[in-house]
Amino acid sequence: MINFVVGRMRVVVSFFVLVLLTSACATGPNANPRDPLEPLNRRVYGINDAVDRAVIKPVATVYRDVLPSPVRLGVTNFFSNLQDVWSGVNNTLQLKSLAAAESFVRFGVNTVFGLGGIFDVASEMRIERHTKDFGHTLGYWGVGPGPYLVLPLMGPSTVRDTVALPVDMQGDIVSSVKHVPTRNTATAVHLISRRSRLLNATQMLDEVALDPYTFTRDAFLQRRRSEMFDGNPPDDEEPAPASSDNTQN
Repeated sequence: MINFVVGRMRVVVSFFVLVLLTSACATGPNANPRDPLEPLNRRVYGINDAVDRAVIKPVATVYRDVLPSPVRLGVTNFFSNLQDVWSGVNNTLQLKSLAAAESFVRFGVNTVFGLGGIFDVASEMRIERHTKDFGHTLGYWGVGPGPYLVLPLMGPSTVRDTVALPVDMQGDIVSSVKHVPTRNTATAVHLISRRSRLLNATQMLDEVALDPYTFTRDAFLQRRRSEMFDGNPPDDEEPAPASSDNTQN
């Protein structure tokens, strides 16, 4: 297995070992039912935030300030185009034939006519994007999200999404590149590009949120639940989408 995947998997495995060792003392009578490991999660969140402020955020700020907007948009489009392939696979696994077809068509159109995905020609043609990962697929077939987790360096997640990570990594075209320097460079550029798009949001979070951890957790869980149901979550707690009226054929 490629070094990048192995490295990430070691982080995840190490995190689970830490969870198992500390979960008994991490919970309390007033724990949020979605976040029973909140004390541990807060510690990991603090470490991640320190790394972000010291390294990732400054680099992302330079990236945003130095590169022209069209160049940054091209980078975003390129990686989104690669994601469309994996989205197509997961929409297929969820029996959403229209969404799967549009995902694969998007990839073909943007790769051929958008210079490898630099230009989002498919959106100009009004071909809708349906971003899905394997965590969504597990949820579609009835796997509950489980407790909220904050992964070292990787940020917000849930037990379900963390279990899905190895499969998502295999579906990541960038992670599958065998030339190590190219793979690492592409991974770094993708990370910086994503972080640069969140600079305004994190600034607002610092200015407004009384508790950034709680705000980030609730926003993440709400967004993931909305994505599970294609933007139309039911009023009750998350049932299996496979049996909901939102199933797309």
